[in-house]
Amino acid sequence: MTTLLQKAKVENLDVLRFTSRQAMGEAAGEAVAGWLRTRLAFQPQVRMIFAAAPSQSEFLATLTQAEGIDWSRVTVFHMDEYIGLEAKAPQRFSRFLCDALFDRVKPGNVHLIEGQGDTQEICRHYTQLLAEAPIDAVCLGIGENGHLAFNDPPVADFNDPAIIKPVELDEICRQQQVNDGCFARLEDVPTRALTLTIPALMQAARLFCIVPGATKRQAVASTLYDPITVACPATILRQHADCTLYTDADACAEVTVD
Repeated sequence: MTTLLQKAKVENLDVLRFTSRQAMGEAAGEAVAGWLRTRLAFQPQVRMIFAAAPSQSEFLATLTQAEGIDWSRVTVFHMDEYIGLEAKAPQRFSRFLCDALFDRVKPGNVHLIEGQGDTQEICRHYTQLLAEAPIDAVCLGIGENGHLAFNDPPVADFNDPAIIKPVELDEICRQQQVNDGCFARLEDVPTRALTLTIPALMQAARLFCIVPGATKRQAVASTLYDPITVACPATILRQHADCTLYTDADACAEVTVD
């Protein structure tokens, strides 16, 4: 049962707070499915970007089961990838999304970020693909350090001229990958990655942000109440014209609005 605890608005950001992670994921999945059906009813193609993280699992599982979506008319991208991991490594974000969503619903076009090879050429190619037409929606999360994709505070730029770029990952971001159970030790986590930039994500017409769990509690509080700066990159979500934050009681205390 998708039990809603609270509905609030912080500046432009709509906040939906649920009793549990499962309830949150189901509600987000149903909302994205409904949005997709509506969008496909009046335009021939839809272009979407997805996050790859355990925080998205319940949402993605719900979305894969949704009926009445013509996925053959959907083009999908993902927002970040480690540099240097082997193609078959289970921690690859492309692998996660293929297993959790893409291989199940079979979108018409799947564009994956390569994690090996010439990073300049990879960025050029992915930039070209993303620039072919507007992005309709992004389904994203927020990191423990407030990052969006792999735009950690030291490298985040609200006015970044790039669409995708290589970055060095900060230690909090890398430790999150251990906390999430993706890697056994901090030293196993890659130090570099490719990420879509914050402007590339913010340019989408619709944002669905899914953030469960106690480890995200400080990041969610900062997103809602801190000044809008790259010290917490996710604060920029409060300026998007159509963004909804789906969260749970573990990640978010009762939202207070002045």
